[in-house]
Amino acid sequence: MMRIYRKIAHALPALSILLGLPGQAVAANPPATPPERRMPSIIEQYTADRNGLTRTYSLAISPAAVARFEKFYGDELAMLATIDFNSLNQDDRVDYLLLKNRLTADGHQLTIQKHRIDEMQPLLPFAAPIEKLLDSKRQMQRPDGEKDAALLAALVQQIEATRKELDPKASDAKPTVNPVVANRAVQATRQLSAELKDWYRQYDGYDPLFTWWVDQPYKEADKAITAYSVFLKEKLIGIKPDDKTTIIGDPVGREALLNQLSDDMIPYAPEELTAIAQTEYDWCMKEMLKASREMGFGDDWHAAVEKVKQMHVPPGEQPELIRRLVVEGTDFVKKNDLVTVPPLAEETWRMIMMTPERQLVNPFFTGGNEISVSYPTDTMTYEQREMSMRGNNIPFAHATAFHEMIPGHFLQFYMTARYHGYRRPFSTPFWGEGNSLWWEMLFWDKGFNRTPEERVGALVWRMHRSARVIFTMNFHLGKWTPQQCVQFLIDNVGFESENALAEVRRSFDGSVGPLYQCAYLMGALQIRALHKELVVDGHKMTDRQFHDAILHEGAMPIEMLRADLERQPLTSDFKTSWRYYGEHPTHP
Repeated sequence: MMRIYRKIAHALPALSILLGLPGQAVAANPPATPPERRMPSIIEQYTADRNGLTRTYSLAISPAAVARFEKFYGDELAMLATIDFNSLNQDDRVDYLLLKNRLTADGHQLTIQKHRIDEMQPLLPFAAPIEKLLDSKRQMQRPDGEKDAALLAALVQQIEATRKELDPKASDAKPTVNPVVANRAVQATRQLSAELKDWYRQYDGYDPLFTWWVDQPYKEADKAITAYSVFLKEKLIGIKPDDKTTIIGDPVGREALLNQLSDDMIPYAPEELTAIAQTEYDWCMKEMLKASREMGFGDDWHAAVEKVKQMHVPPGEQPELIRRLVVEGTDFVKKNDLVTVPPLAEETWRMIMMTPERQLVNPFFTGGNEISVSYPTDTMTYEQREMSMRGNNIPFAHATAFHEMIPGHFLQFYMTARYHGYRRPFSTPFWGEGNSLWWEMLFWDKGFNRTPEERVGALVWRMHRSARVIFTMNFHLGKWTPQQCVQFLIDNVGFESENALAEVRRSFDGSVGPLYQCAYLMGALQIRALHKELVVDGHKMTDRQFHDAILHEGAMPIEMLRADLERQPLTSDFKTSWRYYGEHPTHP
């Protein structure tokens, strides 16, 4: 822990000069130079190498890409094994374990990817010819226009043959196609189409013989791939062009969940996480009933939530509301000395309005380098406009505007760009989303939500984070359908149907990993337990020192952050073991 204090102490003279503040005289004997670090440069090289390979092997479903990354991760692990772990200082040991854990996690993702590719293969027998063209392009071989044209012509015929084989109307005896795998194949056809287009543009117009031979066959192939994607979606999955409600997810199964939980250093089984989330939800419900009674609705908490939903501003006034709420959150942490807020951070956060298309998967505002405000536009139906305004009401926004900006995601982005930037590959939603939800918990404890309406708004979000764990675990374990997940949010959180649909679509459309929605609550509970150890019970740090340390150390699994801040002894075979919620948990 003294390492953090030394970092702050060493920075004060320079900081005083930069800010024009009265500082202490510089010591005659400056502190000894810290030992040279080894791991940052190794991690930076890993990041650069991985980025280079990602750009080169851009088709993720290609066997060549999978094989190359398998070799890369294996080589990196072999390199790590040659390093004498015991010779490293504590900071390097932390980084060593972070990189080792990252490589193991990458290997687990490759295993999932290979399994999914194998399942899709019968639906994409024409992928191999495209991969062959892409391999030639990657190796910078001059194309043979005549042969490539023949390959594309054969590809079109293969697509047609596959389509006839799978078409339910073409014959009585058809192979059964899993809609989940078919939906995955739809996404794969989009990747194949995009990569084929890049291949064609590479040579079109620059090689006269290529264009003469390939122009027409390419157009026919592109048209056939697009039509085949529509066929998969409409005929095999059953999603029509005007269908805005059907959600097809891709459950990973229990083994994959256990591997990914281990990768994020969460030593709990999916069923245990569901039980923890239920405990947190039950606490929220007790508080919700208190607020509902204060509002005059007795135990009818749905009525209290309905009242809160009506507390929204007219169209055009939402940006000013969000600006005011962000400033209120910033002022609150400064007044309570909870975290350092640099003046430049206050000056440089920005706001944009969210597009109607993005609101289909993000019904509420989101944050990062800027806050993206969700509110109805004139292109939405009457029902969509009403639901958007009701879902983005004042108490809901009051409870989470700071989550997105300061002290939440914007301050995270601001600080990680300035401290330990090389640790970005170790980013995990348990750190990013967990930290922002922890701020909601701490704001609640410190009385930020003053009225019963504001408490209802805050509790809806807390209940939502518990519900996310419950429905995503049940979905990925194969127990619930997406439609059951939607109804669960409506019944147990009080969401509008469109907002619940968008939330579940975002959870399962592939844009986030299986544990992303679970990470909000579990990451926050980890930070709450760590805060109790270091601040509340341990008295080793102040609130401000604790939160500054989290941001300065950078993104990483919370258990490794705990080992870092508490200077725990580390070994090269470190395994996750921190039962941050206890064996028989109760809400504090």
